[in-house]
Amino acid sequence: MEEFIRSVLTFLSDLGYFGIAIGLMLEVIPSEIVLSYGGYLVSQGKINFAGAIIAGTIGGTIAQLFLYWMGYYGGRPFLEKYGKYLLIRKKEIDKAEEWFNRYGVGVIFTARFIPVVRHAISIPAGIARMSVVKFIMYTTLAVIPWSILFVYLGMQLGARWVQIDEFAKPFIQPIIWIAVAGTVIYLLMSLRKRKKSSRFSS
Repeated sequence: MEEFIRSVLTFLSDLGYFGIAIGLMLEVIPSEIVLSYGGYLVSQGKINFAGAIIAGTIGGTIAQLFLYWMGYYGGRPFLEKYGKYLLIRKKEIDKAEEWFNRYGVGVIFTARFIPVVRHAISIPAGIARMSVVKFIMYTTLAVIPWSILFVYLGMQLGARWVQIDEFAKPFIQPIIWIAVAGTVIYLLMSLRKRKKSSRFSS
């Protein structure tokens, strides 16, 4: 598997920024690995940091937009049948749908940092016909810091970029807790807003 990843990334590196964007759009390799490899290329002087972030943001956002459209046009039956080819399992769709229904559209931002629901959260957004403008806005705002983090870590690791999972753990754990706290705060604010609205309308 490691050899396959290396050969794919070597091919993509020849495409420069476009290769990073394509790698994230295809989702054949986890985004963390593609971005950290992008950071490695920055450390080698083959691309620059800002360009890698822009390419990562564009690629990551488009990848999620694909899933959004699949949910929008194909619905749940389509994704349950063909999701496995996109490395998305039924339990991930179930969990993402549960989160989306419970926490609302704001979870499109916070869920990007939480394992299991991170990639699948775009699907229920499409099924629920969430505004595509809002979807792109929330997704882009989440993809930017994610891209910055892993490109930066890849730069620091240099040739050791393959160790990204181990190196990123101390950074990811706090991010997950912050994202969960953000989700809870968003939910509480939404509930408060609904109560105020119902009070004024009654």
